[in-house]
Amino acid sequence: MSTNTQLLPPSATATTATPGTATAAAPPVTVAGVTPIVDLDTGGVVALQAVGGDLGDGGSGHGDVVALARTVLDVSRSEALLPLVLTLPTAAVISGSAALAPLHEALRLSGRRPREIILMLRGGFAETDRRALVVGLDGLRAIGYLIAVGDLGTAHLPLDLLTDTSPYLTVLSPRLMARIPHDPRRAALAGSLAALARSVGAHVLAPGVTGEAQLSAVRSWGVRLAQGPLLAPGPSGRIHVPPPVVEAEPAQLLLGPRVQEFLLPAVTLPEQATSEDAVEVFSSEPSITSVILVDEYQRPKGSLDRSRFLLSIASRFGHALHGKKPAVRLADTVRAVPKTTPAIAAMQVAGRDAERVYDDLVVTDEVGRCMGIVRVSDLIRQVAGMQR
Repeated sequence: MSTNTQLLPPSATATTATPGTATAAAPPVTVAGVTPIVDLDTGGVVALQAVGGDLGDGGSGHGDVVALARTVLDVSRSEALLPLVLTLPTAAVISGSAALAPLHEALRLSGRRPREIILMLRGGFAETDRRALVVGLDGLRAIGYLIAVGDLGTAHLPLDLLTDTSPYLTVLSPRLMARIPHDPRRAALAGSLAALARSVGAHVLAPGVTGEAQLSAVRSWGVRLAQGPLLAPGPSGRIHVPPPVVEAEPAQLLLGPRVQEFLLPAVTLPEQATSEDAVEVFSSEPSITSVILVDEYQRPKGSLDRSRFLLSIASRFGHALHGKKPAVRLADTVRAVPKTTPAIAAMQVAGRDAERVYDDLVVTDEVGRCMGIVRVSDLIRQVAGMQR
């Protein structure tokens, strides 16, 4: 999981839906007790969770790990190549590396790599065992396993454990999810925990989703990953993800659609690119109206308008002065708008500088990365159509 929010390790591939649809093919898994984890934005199955061998809140250690090993072998025989989420009792981790030997051996026999396994920690522990637990998890992470913390919200786990263990994934408690959306206080708790988990760099999974009201609540918390009966494969083997319900307010209707609907691919260059690099890009395609200079995180740092930039280069001594120098010297300040900005509001941004009214607007995502551009002419046509 981007922002960005990509759950899959680099070696794995997700089964995703065709853009614009709300269904996804389920992976070829026939092992009992394995359920798909779905990306709510794409409708794709990004991982599998083994729930048939759920070990509950406790676990004696070695015997439970043997059960996990059998699950790994069973799922591997089904040719399911997606990442696998396994429940791991805290007692098994505290017991030391020897208790986890059956799991390592099962991975070797199945041909899977540790980074394709997400170990979900469950069960409480004594404060005296905290050091052993953290050391054990660090060892598993060093081998390559991805670490998850389960039952967030009801488990007897101190919240500061999230900072010590740096989990890859956090899983909200199924018992907490079962009371949502009928219990506003628990819904508020779940939303706060989801925000906390994201703030420490972990992905969030909402399990046990049974109805669309729950799904709407999950989406409102900013959670993209979910699992449960509502998202189980149907008779056709496909998963139906209900689309989000957007209630348009009268004021929103007057402001027009969001700029994301007019998004065009942006032509980008690294902010260290020279003016000659930009000239080459503009020369390659006459329809390119702007080049956006971005940093290593794809955040826009400067905007090169085609007409003004080429005029500067074509002026007397322009190439000699600027050709080998960074193009950012000739760049304008980026006029960025979030992807949720209404068309009218975006036009107001465009009109703030009379000399740059028709410059392309840069559309950014939640963390300020460049998603593309919007041409002001497209916004004008849309707004004009609203008046008819």
